[in-house]
Amino acid sequence: MTAFFWQLYRNRVGFLGFVLSAVVVLLALLAPLIRSHDPLEQSIRDRFEGPTRSHLLGTDNFGRDIYSRVLHGYRTSVVVALTAVGLATVVGTLIGLVAAYYGGFIDRLLMRLMDILLAFPIILLAIAVVAVLGSGTVNTALAIGIVYTPIFARLARGPALSVLAWDYVAAATALGAGGRRIVLRHVLPNVAAPVLVQTTLGLSTAILVEASLSFLGLGTQPPTPSLGLMLSDSRDYLLLSPWVSVFSGLAILLASLGFNLFGDGLRDLLDPALRGQA
Repeated sequence: MTAFFWQLYRNRVGFLGFVLSAVVVLLALLAPLIRSHDPLEQSIRDRFEGPTRSHLLGTDNFGRDIYSRVLHGYRTSVVVALTAVGLATVVGTLIGLVAAYYGGFIDRLLMRLMDILLAFPIILLAIAVVAVLGSGTVNTALAIGIVYTPIFARLARGPALSVLAWDYVAAATALGAGGRRIVLRHVLPNVAAPVLVQTTLGLSTAILVEASLSFLGLGTQPPTPSLGLMLSDSRDYLLLSPWVSVFSGLAILLASLGFNLFGDGLRDLLDPALRGQA
C-alpha cells in the first residue's frame, strides 16, 4: 500500500486528482461541522449579499448562505455518485462475468440488452429513467446506476473472456472447481484493475449527470441543497448576483476534475502498458 501511494505521488496528475477528490469527500463528510449557517435558513434581509465575513461566499435570492449550501451540495453529489456508481459497478461487473463464463445464448442475450442501453446518450437515458421512476435523490441515483451498468458489463466481459482461456483456469476446472469459485477467485481479480479505474472515472461523470438532472428539475428537489439546482435557481440573477452561479459551478468543476484526474492516474499505474510512462 505504501509503495502504491508513493507511485501515485510520483504521478503528478493522479496525485492532484487524489488530493482534489479527497478534499471533496472530506467537505461532504464534514459539511454539518464546518458550515457557517443552516443551508435551509432564509434571511430575506440578507438576500443577494456578496462575500463577507458572515457569509464567506455570499447569499442567494432567499438570503441563504452559499458556502453552507455548496458544502451540503457536495454531500448530495457525493452520496448520489457513490450510490449510483457502486450499484453500476456491482451489477454491471456481475453481468459481464456471467456472460463471459456461460457464453452462448446467455452471453448474446445479456450483451444485446446492454447494447440497447448503450445506444442511448447517457443524459437522455437518465432523463427517461427519471421520468419513469420520478424525481428525487434516490431515483436520481438509481437512474445513473442503470445508465452506467452496461459500461461496466462490457468492460468486465472482455478481460473475463481472455482470462477464462488461460491454462490455470482450465486446470482449476479439471480439478473440480465450481463456476462460482472460478469466477470469484480466478477471473474477478484479473478484471478488477480496469473496473476500478472505470469506477473512479464514473464518479466524475456521475457528478455531472446528477447536476444536469437537478438543473433540469428532474433530480434532487428543493429544499435539499444541490449544486445543479443552485445553478438553475441562479439563472435569473446572474447580473444582479453572480455568486451562486460562480461558486456552485466551480464546485461542480473541481469535483468532476478531481475524480477524472484520479482515474487517469490510476489507469497509468494499473495498466502494465502505461506503468513505465507514469
